[in-house]
Amino acid sequence: MRSRQRGATFLGMVSILAVLGFGLYGVIRVVPLYLEYVAVVRAMEQTAKEGASSPQSMRAALDRRWTVEDIKSLSPKDIEIKRVGSGYTMRAWYRAEAPFVSNISLVVDFDKTVTAGGGAALAGT
Repeated sequence: MRSRQRGATFLGMVSILAVLGFGLYGVIRVVPLYLEYVAVVRAMEQTAKEGASSPQSMRAALDRRWTVEDIKSLSPKDIEIKRVGSGYTMRAWYRAEAPFVSNISLVVDFDKTVTAGGGAALAGT
């Protein structure tokens, strides 16, 4: 009787490990972008709870939080603040990039809207 070999070849295992390695490397490069997004959302929600009365005071509060959280992807000036009824909405809409390999970058778009004053904080997308 002839016996058959079973299992993956060395080349097959190396290929699988290479694909998994690239995926893991991509996750490692993108995680800081998401952590910064979480800090942006936290700063906006805390500013909304603070009950600021004008866009200038909201931007000043955001600027203080930006400094503490060390947020670099956008500035408080980039936050869109609009009057809605008796309150305001703050919208952070931005794109963050992380270099991946050579001239290839990973790009993530973030969009979050928070309502301040005249209602509870509203979660966007």
